[in-house]
Amino acid sequence: MAGQSAAAKAALAAKLAAEEARRSEPQPASRRVDLDLPAISASGIVTPNAPRTRMADQYRVIKRPLIANATGKGAATIKHANLIMVTSALAGEGKSFTAINLAMSIAAELDRTVMLVDADVARPSVLRVLGLPPSAGLLELLEGKAQMSDVLLRTNVDKLTVLPSGSPHPKATELLASEAMVRLLDDMATRYPDRIIIFDSPPLLLTTESRVLATHMGQIVVVVRADGTLQSTVMQALGTIEACPVKMMLLNMVRHESGSGYGYGYGYGYGYGYGDGYNYGHGDSVPNGVNTVAAPVPSVLPEAAAPAKAGRPADKAKA
Repeated sequence: MAGQSAAAKAALAAKLAAEEARRSEPQPASRRVDLDLPAISASGIVTPNAPRTRMADQYRVIKRPLIANATGKGAATIKHANLIMVTSALAGEGKSFTAINLAMSIAAELDRTVMLVDADVARPSVLRVLGLPPSAGLLELLEGKAQMSDVLLRTNVDKLTVLPSGSPHPKATELLASEAMVRLLDDMATRYPDRIIIFDSPPLLLTTESRVLATHMGQIVVVVRADGTLQSTVMQALGTIEACPVKMMLLNMVRHESGSGYGYGYGYGYGYGYGDGYNYGHGDSVPNGVNTVAAPVPSVLPEAAAPAKAGRPADKAKA
């Protein structure tokens, strides 16, 4: 019996040593792609080294608590806190735009790198928005048809890499729910401790993929379009991700009056909660150049209340 125990321990030690050796081996270089940063900036995306804008400042505020949690400086220790899913209840609320802007903003950090994963396998848009052609990606990894170095795209934004969704697959949901996905996410979360990984996910109420993905995330950002999404729809979407320890709601495309102050809406609604608590933040999305501003989402969404209106003082909104 003792001999079997020693053999088992030796086998485990050999396995761990092999895994450590694999991790320490030089990794093949990923493919390099060049983003047309002026064109991307013109479409409303925040880019590094661009002039300071209201939107860039808003994303600086949005990312700060996410980074704090991802680096273990938040209110509690969270498993896979550096895996952050950006989603919405329905389509057209600005989740992909938000995910890309959030990744770009984090890439400007001095001591963090970021990977942007297009996990919206049914309707991928990250490559299109960034002006890149279709490419193999996440689904090929899960099928075992490619290695990370084959599909990961290094960009001319030094600290930003992109993992495309890959080719459409009839069993995409099953692949996202597979053990291969669990192993991949664990590897992503632990291989590079300084890397934050942003997942552009499908809408929560239109597909099942996002609900499966949510079970593996440390943090989730739910994008809500101002004056466009019903309170009951938001609550239904939140009910599908109850298992995630940290949830943040981001009110998007809030119009402001021309006379509004530059700093309107900053600094309200942050401070993460755990378990059943929901958390709220700010957002700004201008895919069509519409002038917008961030505003807090109420922690309790009363049936009669609409999202914050244009010009409404932030301190009058319930938080």
